Amino acid sequence: MHLFLFICNTTRANQMKLKHLLSGIIIVTFFSTIASAQLMQKKETYTRADTLRGMLTPLRTCYDINYYHLDVKFDLDKKYISGSNLFKFTAKQNFTKLQFDLYANLKVDKVVYQGKDLPFTREFNAVFVTFPKAIAKGSKDEFTVYYSGNPTVAKRAPWDGGVVFTTDSLGKPWVATACQGAGASIWWPTKDHQADEVDSALISISVPAGLQDVSNGRLRKTTTLPDGYTRFDWFVSNPINNYDIAANIGNYTHMEDSYDGEKGKLSIDYWVLTYNAEKAKAQFGRDVKRMLKAFENWFGPYPWYEDGYKLVETPHLGMEHQSAVAYGNKYKNGYLGRDLSGTGLGLTWDFIIVHESGHEWFGNNITSKDIADMWIHESFTNYSESLFIETYSNKQAGLEYIQGLRKIIRNDEPIIGPYNVNKEGSGDMYPKGANMLSIVRTIINDDAKWRSILRGLNQTFYHQTVTTPQIVNYINKQAGINFTPIFDQYLRYTQIPQLDLKFENGKVYAKWTADVKGFTMPIKMRKKDGEYYFIKVTSDYAPVALPGLTKENLEVDTFEYYIKVKME
Repeated sequence: MHLFLFICNTTRANQMKLKHLLSGIIIVTFFSTIASAQLMQKKETYTRADTLRGMLTPLRTCYDINYYHLDVKFDLDKKYISGSNLFKFTAKQNFTKLQFDLYANLKVDKVVYQGKDLPFTREFNAVFVTFPKAIAKGSKDEFTVYYSGNPTVAKRAPWDGGVVFTTDSLGKPWVATACQGAGASIWWPTKDHQADEVDSALISISVPAGLQDVSNGRLRKTTTLPDGYTRFDWFVSNPINNYDIAANIGNYTHMEDSYDGEKGKLSIDYWVLTYNAEKAKAQFGRDVKRMLKAFENWFGPYPWYEDGYKLVETPHLGMEHQSAVAYGNKYKNGYLGRDLSGTGLGLTWDFIIVHESGHEWFGNNITSKDIADMWIHESFTNYSESLFIETYSNKQAGLEYIQGLRKIIRNDEPIIGPYNVNKEGSGDMYPKGANMLSIVRTIINDDAKWRSILRGLNQTFYHQTVTTPQIVNYINKQAGINFTPIFDQYLRYTQIPQLDLKFENGKVYAKWTADVKGFTMPIKMRKKDGEYYFIKVTSDYAPVALPGLTKENLEVDTFEYYIKVKME
């Protein structure tokens, strides 16, 4: 998703409340398994619809998605879509009933299995299908959902989900989908949960003649249809989370390039509005290859060589659609010409190219199983911006950028959201999460090891969905340091740790005040203008082993550490 969420007039929390229509009665039984992990969250009320959307019930875990063929026709005049989606799956257990998802404003015309219509029922945005006999564990099977209707029209994509129906400056149709958070089922039938990524997919989009559709993966075929439409068949050969699957319809021109990367020659494709070709050639030509070089160095090979890298111009600001990154930054440096860090360092590169492409590693290659753990996507990707700066400037500049982002941290609610109800945590997952990762790097104090950890994450969890404990435990093991209390404090609580210092009898004593019981974190201190030393500080006062410290000459590193300091 996007760091520009922070400068909206409406808070992230209110946006998500509006998005998910959080009202109704608490469904207590759904939360017994998650209550202990969420005690630090403020109490909110969730509905049956929220749990149907966010929880991995047996009706979802009973089948593993292997392949989709999404085939959709867009009637742009009526803002109407119709088509089908083929579900190929492997049964994970014996079952006769399963759940898929489609927003209630779209009609399920029929569900076909082995040439016959299956009975189904609907509850909110969930659809339940009953098979005529049990599907045996381990067997491979398939069914097709036919559907139609007027999809939700996005009013402020990508902040809200749906389909953008608009025109370009020449008055030609320009349409795009953007559905992270709201869910892919806002415009097509799918198992709408991040934990199960389809292994491969064929995306067939039919559009009025004279227009092009650009979707994920590689274009396999273009077919002129007898009804005045053209169908574009795009194939994705790698696992993909369903909110990444996109349709982009417009009067596009196509430009090609390539990059000699760590796994060979990577194809690069740009699809932009015809009259923006020269702007795109200059802007993309400057930033894309240097972005790929920086991120392959820090994170490992681009994860989708088989599907290529694409930038697609869209009528919304941007989104990390895998192998077809949505771009709407108007060919400006920074975020629409602004630097979110306030340092000026963000004005020498295109924010959307760098940030959204960073998600190809964190968000697309490594995907959180539950949207509550979206920090895995956004904290690392926000942090990647500083690594881009560091690559082409120096480490100090990267740190200055991270420090500059602190002004947009709200400390309003925990970064990790409540599980099983399709609810993200605080938008602080961007700048606060990036600062947290920078602290972890500072404590490791070995840049080669830090780089190996970032690359190792992308190798170990290559094309996988993960949880917070998996990521934290990996970092702990590779670093040889227990960072769990630090991750817990910054991710699960609103307040940042406070370093308490007191001076007694010529000595300095230090301790941490934090929500995490037994919180400990080494901190860098020095005598003014001297060398910094790592000082081990726990939740109990202990003397600081640096001679000659006074209230006047003690300096705590609040540049590399995002903390509070209290002196007595």
